[in-house]
Amino acid sequence: MSPALLSRTLDPMLGIFTGSLAYYLYETNPRTAPAPEQKLDNLVRWKIEKYLSNRAKRDSVAASSDADWSKLLDQAKDK
Repeated sequence: MSPALLSRTLDPMLGIFTGSLAYYLYETNPRTAPAPEQKLDNLVRWKIEKYLSNRAKRDSVAASSDADWSKLLDQAKDK
């Protein structure tokens, strides 16, 4: 294991702070700023909407397949 730069607990916090500051400066600097639709908050919002729509589709398919199973079980009980 390599020696700690400052301490075992301070090094990770320094890394997280430095990375967060670098990303903030990257997104707010006029020369390097990405387009508004490419900013992190918009990308996260898009990903959450995509996840929720896929989840709703999956739940609707699961509900319909559950209904099919219940019909089959009812038919099997009648026989």
